[in-house]
Amino acid sequence: MRLNALSAAVAIIIAGTFVSCDKSSKTFNLGGVAPATGEAATFGIASHNGIDLAVAEWNAKGGVLGKQIKLSFADDKGDPAEGATVFTKLIEQDKVSAIVGTVMSKVSLAGAPICQNAKIPMISPTSTNPKVTEVGDYIFRACFIDPFQGTVGAKFAFDELKAKKAACLFDVGNDYTKGLSEFFKAKFTALGGELVGYEGHATGTTDFKAQLTKILAGKPDVLYVSDYYNDVALIAKQARELGFKGPLVGGDGWDSPKLCEVGGPALEGCFFTNHYAADDTRPIIQDFVKKYKEKYNASPDALACLAYDATYLVLSAVQKAGVADGPAIRDALKATDMAVVSGQVKFDENRNPVKSAVVIEIKGGKFVYRASVNP
Repeated sequence: MRLNALSAAVAIIIAGTFVSCDKSSKTFNLGGVAPATGEAATFGIASHNGIDLAVAEWNAKGGVLGKQIKLSFADDKGDPAEGATVFTKLIEQDKVSAIVGTVMSKVSLAGAPICQNAKIPMISPTSTNPKVTEVGDYIFRACFIDPFQGTVGAKFAFDELKAKKAACLFDVGNDYTKGLSEFFKAKFTALGGELVGYEGHATGTTDFKAQLTKILAGKPDVLYVSDYYNDVALIAKQARELGFKGPLVGGDGWDSPKLCEVGGPALEGCFFTNHYAADDTRPIIQDFVKKYKEKYNASPDALACLAYDATYLVLSAVQKAGVADGPAIRDALKATDMAVVSGQVKFDENRNPVKSAVVIEIKGGKFVYRASVNP
């Protein structure tokens, strides 16, 4: 069913049926895509909030190109087929000139070819798989990519946690989780560490004890779990039940309030790499945190931050381009050199930002800034 829906969307592209944006519109039409429902719903809600906050700030200052910004937001449900459908709708029906989205790499990989063929710039806030921007020159991202994140996780485990043995557990049906584990494995072994377990699990698994039992037989010092927060919480609890006392380490897919709500004490003393830390004292970060809390009565996670940054990046490019035209916006984005909340952004030749990462520690059931790691 997924493949059929995706194939149908691609067929639409090939047929050349996309309609160009209406340049006479009294608004600037911006698309937003995130998983507001499904397995990564908290990610989607935070991302939607980040986009909304940025759009509201721009509109309060007069909008872009002398027009108010109209945001058309779509829920991709964390599903590639649904993603292809909503990307198509935003371009064909809502006539958007650019899209901020989406969160999950597997869904961005479905939406990116649609944007590329329609010449509509797309900037993903948080899709870290390198393949996303390799789709074409209209595809950008606001986050660092998996090779860097996996490398940071491996270096931290080896250098800071003094781990000599590690094991990986990941979702085999997700390009993001597979990619992170692959890059962690490569760097950890290159540093001289030993990988004593490398196990995949099917998407939707809730009982991980078979994989964990196999992994823990190798007596790893650290367990690298690249899954999203909902799986991580279950894995942590089951690993503790099986007697594992060492730290778990992971990626930005951990960044959700639900992680500690579900995982509880099992996650104490664990670590994950991320794009920013809300308790970082730099003024640009604290100003963003203050504005977000005032609007949503919650502390912004990295998803909210990166969606906010991605929106600022694309709207600044539109303003610089001077026209709601895909090729012009793309060219302006390529020339970006701009300070945003998550760091100074310049795009490399593959339209990936060169920027720092942070390591977050879980202490007392809270996320605590541990360190920054530069490219």
